[in-house]
Amino acid sequence: MRSASVARTTAETEITVEITLDGSGIYDNQTGVGFFDHMLDQLSRHSLIDMTVRAKGDYHIDDHHTVEDVGIALGQALTQALGDKKGIRRYAACHLPMDDAQVRAALDLSARPYLIWNVEMPTDKIGTFDTELVREFFQAFSTHGGITLHVDQIHGFNSHHIAEATFKAVARALREAVETDPRKADAIPSTKGAL
Repeated sequence: MRSASVARTTAETEITVEITLDGSGIYDNQTGVGFFDHMLDQLSRHSLIDMTVRAKGDYHIDDHHTVEDVGIALGQALTQALGDKKGIRRYAACHLPMDDAQVRAALDLSARPYLIWNVEMPTDKIGTFDTELVREFFQAFSTHGGITLHVDQIHGFNSHHIAEATFKAVARALREAVETDPRKADAIPSTKGAL
């Protein structure tokens, strides 16, 4: 099984993450940030990556450190679980509609992190959640997961729908990218011979 566990403890947060790439989208995410838990549940369910996240953070300041550090830990876990990346499809994209929102995510599990982010939330908050933290999560996740990630909002006017479409689009692309390519299951998907 391609799985990994990561623990990250700082003066600001205490995070544990467990993932299994070849799962069925079973999740148990408890970060202390309700909307973020909902988004992590979507990430797990639609990528079919089993995911358990536990986080304690400096919520008396805000949710920033917790969200960012979970992104770091999940990225590190993804890197560990993929190993040498032999046999993966590597590239994938998803064009995902959710009510008024439509988001396109394209990614490359290249080990060359880069985030292109063309998403604008109409509001600063979704409930008590700062909408700018959606980008912060994906910045941390792509950096520590070695992912080239492009996220483009085609349209949308409801911040909840835009954020959720973003997580689901990335999840669906991730699902395909980590899958084994039956035509090249024994090869690293690069002319370099390494990723």
